Amino acid sequence: MRSTPRPGAVSSTVRRGLVAAAVLALGSTAAVATATSASAAVACNVNYSASEWQGGMSVNLTIQNLGDALNGWTLTFSFPNSGQHVSQGWSGNWSQSGSNVTVTAMDWNKSMPSGSSTSIGFNGTWSGSNPTPTSFKINGVTCNGATQSPSPSPSPSASPSASPSASPSASPSASPSASPSASPSASPSASPSASPSPSPSPSVTPSPGVHVDNPYVGATGYVNPDWSRSASNEPGGSRVANLSTAVWLDRIAAISSGSAGNNAMGLRDHLDEAVRQDAANGSAPLTIQVVVYDLPNRDCSALASNGELKIAQNGLARYKAEFIDVIAGIMADPKYSNLRIVTIIEPDSLPNLITNVNAFAACQEAQSSGAYVQGVQYALNKLHAIRNVYTYVDAAHHAWLGWDNNFSPMVNLFHQMATGTTAGVNSIDGFIVNTANFSATIEPHFTINTMVNGQSVRQSKWVDWNWYVDEQSFAVGLRNALVAKGFPNTLGMLIDTSRNGWGGSARPTAASTSTNVDTFVNQSRIDRRIHAGNWCNQSGAGLGERPTAAPAAGLDAYVWIKPPGESDGSSSQIPNDEGKGFDRMCDPTYTGNSLNGNNMSGALSGAPVSGHWFSAQFQQLMQNAYPPLS
Repeated sequence: MRSTPRPGAVSSTVRRGLVAAAVLALGSTAAVATATSASAAVACNVNYSASEWQGGMSVNLTIQNLGDALNGWTLTFSFPNSGQHVSQGWSGNWSQSGSNVTVTAMDWNKSMPSGSSTSIGFNGTWSGSNPTPTSFKINGVTCNGATQSPSPSPSPSASPSASPSASPSASPSASPSASPSASPSASPSASPSASPSPSPSPSVTPSPGVHVDNPYVGATGYVNPDWSRSASNEPGGSRVANLSTAVWLDRIAAISSGSAGNNAMGLRDHLDEAVRQDAANGSAPLTIQVVVYDLPNRDCSALASNGELKIAQNGLARYKAEFIDVIAGIMADPKYSNLRIVTIIEPDSLPNLITNVNAFAACQEAQSSGAYVQGVQYALNKLHAIRNVYTYVDAAHHAWLGWDNNFSPMVNLFHQMATGTTAGVNSIDGFIVNTANFSATIEPHFTINTMVNGQSVRQSKWVDWNWYVDEQSFAVGLRNALVAKGFPNTLGMLIDTSRNGWGGSARPTAASTSTNVDTFVNQSRIDRRIHAGNWCNQSGAGLGERPTAAPAAGLDAYVWIKPPGESDGSSSQIPNDEGKGFDRMCDPTYTGNSLNGNNMSGALSGAPVSGHWFSAQFQQLMQNAYPPLS
């Protein structure tokens, strides 16, 4: 496993976001339907929600099928102004001829049962004015909410003549959207019915356990014997060896006993041990945390923890049948029904579809095939069905998604993905930030609103126009945006604090008195990394806040998901049979790239393959712990 990837594109100017939404149920003369839907009675609604700024826009469209089931769809509409243009689209094949826009379905979202919805979107440009389109058609039939039986004629629709592009455009990572400092105000899509369910597989009978709002409150945490043994063997390690850390399932073999790396126990072994610990604890419930981490084309933007499954080699089908189905089947065993099983769903995955599609072929394949979205949806459908299982989806960290042009598209993608599950937004108990990363939970000496000699700290090289300076403000801001988008108020956030304490002699004890904004931030910040994009085995890091339930409003817990002492990746090439490559960001001699400002990697030397024990790192984490270890 490795830490979350580096940040995506950074906005270099502050832009004003304007949000406009219109639910369209418009009647007009129906065009002739295409041959693909000649036998289907078509009825539809389209919701068009736009965030705009001077000369640019980011638009999310929700298509609702109110008629017969569709196996393939084409959306057409026309811009009212000739100066409006689609520059890049997602979740469909986009083309434009003059003012006419055509979008065809992708393989993963072409099937639309009656009552289902799917979301697509685009970034675009405009000049003069940016009016909302007034008519939308699906397969040539105007969307006005009433069932219309199209003509059986196989002749083409009278919609735009341009044929759709052969491949989808990149995901929305290049163009800015509304500022994340304010919660989105786009109108909700009409009736958020579930999108097509993933392919069937062996059913999981829900267990009789109780599902509470916050699985950490009033509970004791599971102590992983594998990790505890490694920690106890280190000088001074007994001080933390009994704290709760997560179990990582990062390949199919990890589900069973005797898998590689530091983990000798399989999933059932851990759950059996959790039952034993639960019985020994008396009346308090026990929470065990399990990371589900094996999507096909996993870790598509880096190499340190590339996964075993490939999309082109039937990876998604294997992920469902050999990974998720097996995990869900074990967790659904009634003997585990009194445990609170927290699942951390696929670190690094969905955020890569926002920031890294343009630069990495493996991410492009994950986006165009829909494998990441479908895989996460499948995992949620299976795990949410088990009543005592809790689902938290990975949401990267502030130094990855905290910029204008990443934040709002990420909120849209999370919502789109969730509404495509059987239970919709209710299939997710919460989101987790900073998984396996080093970003400070709270920067105590400045906030995003701090001014230095008339300049905002956002203008500093370290903050670099981000809207957040730490993980707690990011987690709260993201939660507010997700709730405004349609997620329930019970949504909870987790922050991984296992390695973000940044204590020791280098930790600043007060705000700087400098009047230079860069000097002020560099002397004030407790995060001592060379660059906020550095993620691998960082030198100087320390253990952070100990696992704590409900530490602040909106937060379910501080957690240790990354087991301290387990490597992010090897410092040099090490042959292995776990499918894990060598990433130069783990090489202490690497001078960096554009994604980390061409800075040194800041990685420790002598690191083993990701997930294996790294004694020197563990000793450093204890030495620099904050709060300090006693």
